[in-house]
Amino acid sequence: MLVVAVPMIVLMPWIVRLLGVPDAVAGAWMGGTLDTTPSVVAASALVSDATMKIGTIVKFSQNVLIGVAALVLSIWWAMRHGDGRDRAPGASVIWQRFPKFVLGFLAASLVFSFLLGPELVARTKDAVGSVRTIWFALAFVSIGLETRLGNLVGLDGGRPLGAFLLAQAFNVAWTLLLAWLIFGGVLFSPPVL
Repeated sequence: MLVVAVPMIVLMPWIVRLLGVPDAVAGAWMGGTLDTTPSVVAASALVSDATMKIGTIVKFSQNVLIGVAALVLSIWWAMRHGDGRDRAPGASVIWQRFPKFVLGFLAASLVFSFLLGPELVARTKDAVGSVRTIWFALAFVSIGLETRLGNLVGLDGGRPLGAFLLAQAFNVAWTLLLAWLIFGGVLFSPPVL
């Protein structure tokens, strides 16, 4: 939710510097906490390139797991509810329920991982980075155009917003603890950046 993401983009890097959080922990914390990939990249880039890399890897890992979960839920929904007829659901019902963005994400990941050589990636990195910045800015402007803060506060006395903020606060604290345990050298050796 943009209401929380925008302040977190500014506050999380500040908290990281204030507390002296290591780059890997900071990236994992931001990647695991912020709701959108653009917000993870924006916040973690304010800390360091290493933080941005870890944050992006964590967020992309979540995105892949969302794809797996979406497929499993699509199959479950189709098997349980079908299309309203008394017959076993077919592949068309699963396809209808499956979020298609997952396929684009997987295709892009495969192309950039296996088809493009490191030389091409190195030559185009700066140009792609500039384009990425423009698209991220457009994405945030678009989200902002759709956000109606008055509707959030007015909906059921603001209780859904309050529940979201409480859940987000728990998520921020829990994810920082997990990031510290996993990426901070407590349970495993810290990653080499």
